[in-house]
Amino acid sequence: MKPFPPLTHPLLNLQALVCSIRKSLVSPQNPVFVLELLDKALDQYPDIKTLKNVHSKVFNFSFHENLFLGIKLMRAYAACGEPGMARRVFDEIPERNVISYNVMIRSYVNNHWYNDALLVYRDMVGGGFSPDNYTYPCVLKACSCSCSDNARIGLQLHGTVFKLGFDLNLFVGNGLIALYGKCGCLLEARRVLDEMPSRDVVSWNSMVAGYAQNMRFDDALEICREMEGLRQKPDSGTMASLLPAVTDTSSENVSYVKKMFVNLEKKSLVSWNVMITVYTKNSMPEKAVDLYLEMEKSEVEPDAITCASVLPACGDLSALLLGRRIHELVERKKLCPNLLLENSLIDMYARSGCLEDAKRVFDRMKFRDVASWTSLISAYGMTGQGHNAVALFTEMLNSGQSPDSIAFVAILSACSHSGLYNEGKFYFKQMTDHYRITPRIEHFACLVDILGRSGRVDEAYNFVKQMPMEPNERVWGALLSSCRVYSNIDIGLLAADKLLQLAPEQSGYYVLLSNIYAKAGRWTEVTAIRSLMKRRRIRKMPGISNVELNNQVHTFLAGDTSHPQSKEIYEELSVLVGKMKELGYVPETDSALHDVEEEDKECHLAVHSEKLAIVFAILNTRESPIRITKNLRVCGDCHIAAKLISKIVQREIVVRDTNRFHHFKDGLCSCGDYW
Repeated sequence: MKPFPPLTHPLLNLQALVCSIRKSLVSPQNPVFVLELLDKALDQYPDIKTLKNVHSKVFNFSFHENLFLGIKLMRAYAACGEPGMARRVFDEIPERNVISYNVMIRSYVNNHWYNDALLVYRDMVGGGFSPDNYTYPCVLKACSCSCSDNARIGLQLHGTVFKLGFDLNLFVGNGLIALYGKCGCLLEARRVLDEMPSRDVVSWNSMVAGYAQNMRFDDALEICREMEGLRQKPDSGTMASLLPAVTDTSSENVSYVKKMFVNLEKKSLVSWNVMITVYTKNSMPEKAVDLYLEMEKSEVEPDAITCASVLPACGDLSALLLGRRIHELVERKKLCPNLLLENSLIDMYARSGCLEDAKRVFDRMKFRDVASWTSLISAYGMTGQGHNAVALFTEMLNSGQSPDSIAFVAILSACSHSGLYNEGKFYFKQMTDHYRITPRIEHFACLVDILGRSGRVDEAYNFVKQMPMEPNERVWGALLSSCRVYSNIDIGLLAADKLLQLAPEQSGYYVLLSNIYAKAGRWTEVTAIRSLMKRRRIRKMPGISNVELNNQVHTFLAGDTSHPQSKEIYEELSVLVGKMKELGYVPETDSALHDVEEEDKECHLAVHSEKLAIVFAILNTRESPIRITKNLRVCGDCHIAAKLISKIVQREIVVRDTNRFHHFKDGLCSCGDYW
């Protein structure tokens, strides 16, 4: 029989160990050598195939009854993501102790099998074993990470922990803070933190997470400041703990999180992802994209979370080139299937006006949720393809996917944008009668818009009066918009009065009312509205248009002269306006009545931000289409101009405003002038 190589052999590695065990039919009189080899193999973190070979040898030589070796096998299986196999080893151990129970509980917890971990804990206590300071941190984590019933069990453990004196243990204390935070018992969590004799960064991060999970972002940041005051530096885990509450916070809070990020000694991938998400979820898409590009330059490799976080920002900016590059990275790294990431890709393409690309991602998905369907339905609706949206909604129902409240907002909005009056009323009734979904304010606003856009302004107003809840500015805004289109001054005045009470600082409603008067030729009232705006110091929100070029987003304002190519842009715009007039273009000066003097109307209209962005794209690109994103609704004059420019330069122009997409081609728009 060939002897085993000595364990100190310089060429000895895991593969050699396994080969030695596999090839040598060791007789029972050599158990010590086999035991040493098996022990050595388990110390080298084997893969699952190697681990099963080792396990079979353990069983063949009856070493499965060896507690020490059994514990090592359990840990190795857990590290390979096989807690079920770890449990098989655990069940084979004839003489268990506290350590074996602790390892089994940890194996389940580390693999997110929390309920199973708690069952082992109950067996441990029921079997007469006394849990120790290694048991309770894992059990508390299992309680805090599982269902609410188990969380309540965890709260009951605090008394036991206190009696045994384990509450002073750092890891037990950290587990208690996390558990109380999960249950919303923030005063108790803070009390545990304050009573701990020693604290580490995990202690503070657990408290930060507790506040963030309960949407108390200001309190979470106050803990971060307290950490710094005690010379405990926040780390990537601190930033990750903030994540649940980063949406719609103040600019000051965003600045503080940025400062925290900048001051990190080591920026992990997690910290980059959190900072990108903070920007994306607080309407700062430019900063999110810039940070992603900075991350690339720092040679930090993105993961699925990075891509899913930055893609919405690409969609907001219509940064299609960057979005496509990220999609290529996703394909190259084989990050899909990943539901969150695939939904983000659909949304990015949809918000960039690339319906075919969005549909391609959708069709390739192995699994879809209601958000997947909703994103594509919404995309069809925003581009005026209401019939396609209806067909897709029907397909979703036939697939067995039940629509939720947001899905009904998407289909009702699609009906509104395409003038599908009958379909809109049908879906509203189906939502309430068949699916028993209580309408929210968004659903009511969509139906008001459907009625108003179809010319049924009186019916829309009667519907508003019968709503079971107080109409908000979105509802009154939809009604006021339809009054502008159909010149209904009486109802328009009622809607405007409500809006000026609800949102007295919102300039757009003054503008709509001014346009209603202007369209009716009531110039005295137009002047009165302008005077009211001046007295209240209400300024019209400046129009901003974005266009992407070479992975950089260029931003234009009305009358902008700050761009390096301003001279060329204005010269080319002048030429285009001349050609437009040859085709019969007459500036629609009604669009300017609210904010400029009479003699400046035509000049002001000519330099609206989307016109400047379109001309910039014409000068710097040759491929079609041109993609523009605007922060306001496209005015009537720019809509006419974009149609004519698309015909003159023979380029497709895609403009996304606050309401929808406009695809201009050969002098026509996809909205059919219905927007």
